[in-house]
Amino acid sequence: MKITVEGADKEFAEKLVALAAAHNAKLTVATVDTRWTVERATRYLRSLTAGARRFAEMVIVDGDGYIDADRLRAAIGKLNGPTVALSRAIPRGVREGWWPEGMSAPITPVWDPDNPSWHKNIAYEMTSENVPVFRAAIDALATGEGTPSSPEPPAPWSGEAPSAFAVPPGWGADDDVPDCARAGGPQSRRLPPPTCSCTHQTPLGSATRHRCLESA
Repeated sequence: MKITVEGADKEFAEKLVALAAAHNAKLTVATVDTRWTVERATRYLRSLTAGARRFAEMVIVDGDGYIDADRLRAAIGKLNGPTVALSRAIPRGVREGWWPEGMSAPITPVWDPDNPSWHKNIAYEMTSENVPVFRAAIDALATGEGTPSSPEPPAPWSGEAPSAFAVPPGWGADDDVPDCARAGGPQSRRLPPPTCSCTHQTPLGSATRHRCLESA
């Protein structure tokens, strides 16, 4: 009998191997480490928005793994945005290859035990084994030691993107804006039209017909 198991954690794999050995079975187990490490925690925190990171830091540092939702609201405001950012961080890390599938969310809500059907969050918590890991990640970010070997994605854009057709500062609405100015390059105003070489020097771009051109 040959059994192949993929995606098992270390503890489960050891139990399977012991069970297979007792029945003289050939067992192949591919383990996946789904524990939070300092490197993974650093990437997790770095990928969050400013509000979500503040949320996480309060759970970890201020609450030592447990903090009331009302205390978070008093410091941050509405929690919808930060909690959405926290929930999206795990699948983003799987896509980027920062950690494998099966990673548990480091911060989870605590529902009101008196009204379990309402799913009202009264607090947020982190397991005691993960708190020191994430504390170390916060310290690493603060000292600049948490810089990852591969580049991180840019922080989510929180403002309004500038229009590609907006007139650069200092230009009038009727001015000609060169391409280099639109792209952020040097700005130079429209040059006057060239002048005729005859004696009256009437601009060639004007509506006045040139006497020197009438015979042409």
